[in-house]
Amino acid sequence: MRKVHSTAVEALAGLLKDDMVIMSGGFGLCGIPESLILAVRESGVKGLTVISNNAGVDGIGLGILLETRQIRKMISSYVGENKLFAQQFLGGQLELEFNPQGTLAERIRAGGAGIPAFFTKTGVGTLVAEGKEVREFDGENYVMERGLFADLSIVHAFKGDKEGNLVYRKTARNFNPMMATAAKVTVAEVEHLVEVGEIDPDQIHTPGIYVKRMVHVPNPVKHIEQRTTRKRPVEETV
Repeated sequence: MRKVHSTAVEALAGLLKDDMVIMSGGFGLCGIPESLILAVRESGVKGLTVISNNAGVDGIGLGILLETRQIRKMISSYVGENKLFAQQFLGGQLELEFNPQGTLAERIRAGGAGIPAFFTKTGVGTLVAEGKEVREFDGENYVMERGLFADLSIVHAFKGDKEGNLVYRKTARNFNPMMATAAKVTVAEVEHLVEVGEIDPDQIHTPGIYVKRMVHVPNPVKHIEQRTTRKRPVEETV
C-alpha cells in the first residue's frame, strides 16, 4: 500500500468529516504537524474535538483552526499562550476539558494500549475530580480517568521511511509517539523521507504499522514560542 502522498491535502483526503475527534501532536510549537493542520483548515470541516497538549498560539498551529471556528472542544493541558482561545472559552463559544499534563499523556497512552480507564492520585480533591469515580486503594484515594482514542491522529516526525517507521527529534518527541498509536488512522508529516532499511530498527520510535499515510515536508518553519534574550554587557573603556 502506498503510504506517501504528495501533499498534506492529499494525505488527509477522505479522512476528514464534521464533528470528528482529532489528536494533534506537539508541545507548544515544537513538533506540531503544521502542514496537516493547514490542510484541516482548507477542508472546512467543523465541530471538531481536538486533543492536544495546547492550542498553539494566535495565528500558528491549532490557533488557525480557532480563527476559523472549526474547533468546538479542546481536550488539553495548557492553553495560556493563546488569547483567542481565552476569548472563545470565556465567551462560551469553545468547550474545554482540562487535564493535568501527566494525566493527559497517560490518557493518550492508555487509549493506544487498549486500556479503557485507570486510576491516579493526581487531581483528587480538586475540580479535576468532579463527576468522576474516586476509589480507595491501600488507604489512599484515586480518581478514575478514561483513556483517549481519536478518529484521526496527525503527527510530526523528524525522519520517516516509506513504510511509515518514524523517528522524532529531541523536544519534538513529546506527545507525537503516543498519539500515533491512539487513533483509527494516523497521518504523519516527516522532514526527512528515506528508503526502507535506512533507519536503524533500534532507533525507530513509532513502528510503521501505526501509520496509514505520510507526507514529506522538508525544511519546515521552526517557530519560537517565547524568545528570551539578554543585553550584551557594556564593555569597560580604559
